[in-house]
Amino acid sequence: MDHPENSSEYKGLTVNSGVGPVSIVNPYLQRGRFSRRRLTANDYVEGILKGNPSVLGQAVTLVESLNPEHQKIAQEVIERCLPYSGNSIRVGISGVPGAGKSTSIDEFGIHVLKEKGGKLAVLAIDPSSEKTKGSILGDKTRMEKLSVHPDSFIRPSPSAGSLGGVARKTRETIILCEAAGFDKIFVETVGVGQSETACHSMVDFFLLIQLAGTGDELQGIKRGIMEMADGIVINKCDGNNVEKCQLAATHFRNALHLFPPSESGWTPQVLCYSGFYGLGIKEVWDMVYQYIDHVKANGYFDYRRNEQAKYWMYESINEQLKNNFYQHPTIADMLKASEASVLNGEKTSFVAAKQLLDTYFTLLH
Repeated sequence: MDHPENSSEYKGLTVNSGVGPVSIVNPYLQRGRFSRRRLTANDYVEGILKGNPSVLGQAVTLVESLNPEHQKIAQEVIERCLPYSGNSIRVGISGVPGAGKSTSIDEFGIHVLKEKGGKLAVLAIDPSSEKTKGSILGDKTRMEKLSVHPDSFIRPSPSAGSLGGVARKTRETIILCEAAGFDKIFVETVGVGQSETACHSMVDFFLLIQLAGTGDELQGIKRGIMEMADGIVINKCDGNNVEKCQLAATHFRNALHLFPPSESGWTPQVLCYSGFYGLGIKEVWDMVYQYIDHVKANGYFDYRRNEQAKYWMYESINEQLKNNFYQHPTIADMLKASEASVLNGEKTSFVAAKQLLDTYFTLLH
């Protein structure tokens, strides 16, 4: 039987400190801070800095919420976590649907965790259902190895229609993950529309996954996406597909030579690999780390991080202005009437929009 002198108070709990196995009860669960009452900003920050994946997941949900009260708490949590962020390597991974992004990320993640150690967070941005706004791909279920790895955190988030795939709050989520000790961040995009542009604005290395033998080596040679890519990798280079992949790689290399040199001074490489069989994975990540060493040495790494911070400041301003407009009570009432007028052919879309904006600006004065 334990004596009182063999125990000590641990945040209001009696914890056995005598000889033998010591059983420590999680004080958060014991006090019901996470399960029985709403968490405060202090609770979130404390849990995140301790690397608690459950609290991190709840914090990400808070960040994604459109509830003004939730947003207020989320912004405080982000601000307090900011000093602990920035110490990761952020890699954006994109490609055409069906290119094998989820399978590749599973192999990539296991490789970097084994070779480099540390912790990995995967922010997989799913397309949203138009009806429920929920995720419809379920990327987490296809990352079989990472989903059970103790040092990984996978967060599938619905894109909610923003920028064709990159979730509106992914940048804030990156800050929270870095504060929780994740030193490698993968951001997977849907691979359609403008998602690559938004993803490129929040990562250090942008990896484009392509396929061979389906016309993608021609479809993929487009100035915008090619200029953004720091590396191009061609998946499914196995079996009878090897020659097709090598031919596609040649096409991509020739196309890259037509573009002006990048600001970083880095020449994008084109590699072939097989995500399914795990072939060529090491070479892909040797390329990524060569790039990181290159841009850190010439100062471009910090320059790009600063430019991204500036970009997202303006994005945040635009988002707040848009939200303030739609949430204004007078505008909300006018919108229904204006919409009906447009549908009935009484006004053009442009006239209705101008009247709404004129009213909004008048209300601000």
